[in-house]
Amino acid sequence: MSEEKKPDYVVYDEETGTYNASLLPYSSGVAAPKITTPDITSWKQTNINKVNHEIKSQFDQLKAEYDAMVKKYEDNQLVYGAKFSFEPIVGEIYHLYLGKDGRHFLSVIAPQECNWDFVGTYRLSSEKLWEEI
Repeated sequence: MSEEKKPDYVVYDEETGTYNASLLPYSSGVAAPKITTPDITSWKQTNINKVNHEIKSQFDQLKAEYDAMVKKYEDNQLVYGAKFSFEPIVGEIYHLYLGKDGRHFLSVIAPQECNWDFVGTYRLSSEKLWEEI
């Protein structure tokens, strides 16, 4: 065989020295349909939007949980830092007020039964955490 270059439309494997058009997984003839890669831009954009939406949703959920945890921490700091001269009972409701001296104090007296500056109502949980009601 001569070392001449075969035309582009001829399917010739130089390694094996054979014509292998019948072995190819695609049509190789001149009249075969044009092989084009599909445009996946819209598919990518759609999936990017879905993924971004999912990640934002998870982020918003985590942020809400974080904000709730910070609120719980601040509430517990506030109530445990308040003045009270009794041992609170788990499950009971207590009211937090701001005294004239600027310090918070805890009481069993409801806001409608007094004239103090009401801050909030709390319940002591079994984990010894104060939960705002």
